[in-house]
Amino acid sequence: MAGERKQQILEILAKMLEAPKHEKITTAALAARLEVSEAALYRHFASKAQMFEGLIEFIELSLFGLLNKISSEEEEGLKQVRRMLTVMLLFAEKNPGMTRVLIGDALVNEDDRLQARINQLYDRVESTLKQSLRIAEAQTGRTLEPEAQANLLLCFVIGRWQQFAKSGFKRKPMEFMQQQLSMLING
Repeated sequence: MAGERKQQILEILAKMLEAPKHEKITTAALAARLEVSEAALYRHFASKAQMFEGLIEFIELSLFGLLNKISSEEEEGLKQVRRMLTVMLLFAEKNPGMTRVLIGDALVNEDDRLQARINQLYDRVESTLKQSLRIAEAQTGRTLEPEAQANLLLCFVIGRWQQFAKSGFKRKPMEFMQQQLSMLING
């Protein structure tokens, strides 16, 4: 029961982050949406930062679960990279509220450790891309510069997430995806 309530709080918080106007989310507003008191929220989470940590944990589990699955299922490095980029953009498109967390927009004026955790997520994504590019380099015999290309691809994804959130979720992350991937990943 307590686990279900905790999950419900996180789902409503994520839903509230989907509002295109980007208003600051207060515990009072969240409690009102849930039709509970603020004290009831604090029975499940010690702070609002802990609520955002719950969302970040969901993002990490979801994204890295998918990226690891791609790494283990797909043998070709360049196909891994293409699928990983597609998955990251589709995740944002299906989870607009989470996109605001991913770009740090929802974390402004919150605990600094939350943005640090998102930065760590970026580092892990970049490492994952780098590993797939190293595989591709070994498979193709071409010089792909995995470090530089992984960073470029991460910046591309973050930029698409940013554009999606800042457009009020109108500019879809997957827009022009195939053409842009062909430009970014030559192979």
